[in-house]
Amino acid sequence: MTITCYARYVIDAGKIAEFEEYSRMWLDLVPRFGGADHGYFLPSEGESDVALAIFSFESLAPYDVYRKEAAGNPDVQKAMEFANETKCLLRYERSFFRPLLTGRNK
Repeated sequence: MTITCYARYVIDAGKIAEFEEYSRMWLDLVPRFGGADHGYFLPSEGESDVALAIFSFESLAPYDVYRKEAAGNPDVQKAMEFANETKCLLRYERSFFRPLLTGRNK
């Protein structure tokens, strides 16, 4: 059963460009580890310090493999170092969902 991860980020509102660069790194990384990246959603109008990301895996088992393999990946480490150095990402939370789609998941 597919699981979808919804990540809610609190970012430094003055560093949206840096967070966008960080996000672009992850758009390439998640698919490398078997996930489907549905995109990052950055603040658009007005002042905001919230950004979102949505990605899916076939189930929690492949997600767990992704987490383990990503931990030692140099490109993942580079993305994390960028976020730490720029301090564009203040905190985040993840929630997992299972999609209910028309004609599926009966």
